[in-house]
Amino acid sequence: MTRKQYIVIILILGSLATISPFSIDMYLPGFPAIASDLKTTIAQVQLSLTAYLVGISVGQLLYGPLLDRYGRKMPLYAGLFIYILTSLACAYTESINSFVLMRFLQAIGGCVGMVAAQALVRDIFPVNKTAQAFSLLTLVIAVSPMVAPTVGGYVTAAFGWHSVFVILAVITALIMLGVYFFLPEGRPADASISLKPKAVLKNFVLVLKQEQFLLYTLAGGIATAAPFAYIAGSADVFMNIYKVSEQEYGWIFAFLAFAMIGSTQLNHIILNRFKSEQVINFTLFYQTAAGILLVVGTYYGWFSKLSLIGLLFIFLTGQGLLNPNATALSLAPFTKNTGSAAALLGSFRMAMGGLMSAAVSVLHTGTALPMVSVMAGCSLVGLLLLLLGKRTIRFRASRRAVEDDTSVLVSTGQER
Repeated sequence: MTRKQYIVIILILGSLATISPFSIDMYLPGFPAIASDLKTTIAQVQLSLTAYLVGISVGQLLYGPLLDRYGRKMPLYAGLFIYILTSLACAYTESINSFVLMRFLQAIGGCVGMVAAQALVRDIFPVNKTAQAFSLLTLVIAVSPMVAPTVGGYVTAAFGWHSVFVILAVITALIMLGVYFFLPEGRPADASISLKPKAVLKNFVLVLKQEQFLLYTLAGGIATAAPFAYIAGSADVFMNIYKVSEQEYGWIFAFLAFAMIGSTQLNHIILNRFKSEQVINFTLFYQTAAGILLVVGTYYGWFSKLSLIGLLFIFLTGQGLLNPNATALSLAPFTKNTGSAAALLGSFRMAMGGLMSAAVSVLHTGTALPMVSVMAGCSLVGLLLLLLGKRTIRFRASRRAVEDDTSVLVSTGQER
């Protein structure tokens, strides 16, 4: 594979994976306008975000087996087509209930990009290069929170929030063309994989029995749900509490997204000296400390707008280190059922994201405390699960006397 081909593949995979981030972030500045036009409240509009995250969680479980059975591209085309249609439906909806429903269906279609991108990384790149590939992929994904809310703010101000969803449909149509002309096929269709419910569940169970997958999916999935709490609460915190404009909110969101971009590049360098396991350990410790400071400072009213932005920047830097390494370690043990593993991984992450965003909405107090408390809780629980899970795996391995491929943690770091 030439360097040019490598870059093109990463950009296409990154574009596929950014469909849902764009769908989540781009309409955030339009929350007040959507609430006004649909004659509802901000809290009800926030439920459309929860519906999208729930749709991603459900949809990924459907696409995992389909991507293994029919190959990567056919399910990918089907999902992207559903996404385009439902995006246009979102643009022309006239009630909050239909808007929430269309957002759910939009997620069912769009989430195929996330599953397919993860599976194709595992298909195309060797296991000792997947963490670096995921790091570059995360870099492409991380650009979307910088671009999407900023563009969304200006588009909403100039043309109304409806136009955001028309733009999403057009972008996805262009991505489909890139997939058709430039993306490799990846792992071929496997006719031996049954789509009967019993067989699908059996494959999922086989994946869940892999201890390394379970460890990093649970710990990483809960910890990586923290940004969804931030996404759900930030529009209300900055636009209603600190009274910033739609455009200014877009720039604040873009600045905080840069935290993830910088750290993904740093992660790419760090992996030349340290293993993914070491990076995750350090990241969860410092994120937990930053999260606790966010909660205490918010409770006692220590933060101005600028100081809150600064500490959020420090916290979110950890996502660029945590996400690609947790993903690589979760998928490292698999050569078969990669699609099902990627689906379970992504589904759990989005389920946690939906739960955390819903928690911010339910706990709404008119302050930043619900947002920062949920963020801190995600990091703390992720850290505790990681420490407990590693100890449990090592204890079970010592009891078996002989380590096999279900008890050995497969490293994705560079050998020293």
